[in-house]
Amino acid sequence: MSEPTASKQQILIVEDDVEIVEIVRRYFSAQGFVVRAANDGAAMRAVLESEPTDIVLLDLGLPGEDGLALMRYLRSAWNGAVIMLTGRADSVDRIVGLELGADDYVTKPFDLRELLARVRSVLRRVADAKSPQAVAEDGLLRFGGFRLNPAARTLFDSEGREIALTTGEYELLSIFVSNPDRVLSRDDLMTKLHGRDAGPYDRAIDVGVGRLRRKLDERGAPAGLIKSVRSAGYLFAARVERG
Repeated sequence: MSEPTASKQQILIVEDDVEIVEIVRRYFSAQGFVVRAANDGAAMRAVLESEPTDIVLLDLGLPGEDGLALMRYLRSAWNGAVIMLTGRADSVDRIVGLELGADDYVTKPFDLRELLARVRSVLRRVADAKSPQAVAEDGLLRFGGFRLNPAARTLFDSEGREIALTTGEYELLSIFVSNPDRVLSRDDLMTKLHGRDAGPYDRAIDVGVGRLRRKLDERGAPAGLIKSVRSAGYLFAARVERG
């Protein structure tokens, strides 16, 4: 008897190359996922409005309304996880995509096993953060005038206004809050976030930290809350209180 669809994790691949779509569909279906596909932005929106979706695999090289435009839409209208599919030469687009809030990226041509590992890693982080055990252990966290609620994955400033965070921004902030006054290298952060070391040209961590800093600074963060430590990484310079 086949497993009910409701109990399976659901992937939407947004890709205009039918061969890639079919390869991904066959492979991930065999791994127990439900896979749906869209070849453009209109089809993507239709699926998201009508079907439950846990994660979007978004090709940045779409014709017409490109992947970056769709990334902006996803972060304004949808709060699920997104992994970008990019060409090896698309480093600028990849950085922009990360700045817009993508959770991870995979370069083409990709190994299906690597893509599966990235998908599982992102989905596992989201599930762990929402688990009752994590909520019970962490409770409410206060730092620098901010209030972080792991139960709801929400962040509020000193005036009680919620700060919208993407999945990646929330995970990065959670790592910093769990490791105050400790220098974390880019490899440390990349491993905790994505399960791999940062490559020599990988700016994903720098982009994520910069985006998180801007959001905190706009809401009155104390100076030097997230410090850059030359040739070492980053340090979260705040006293963290529980409860």
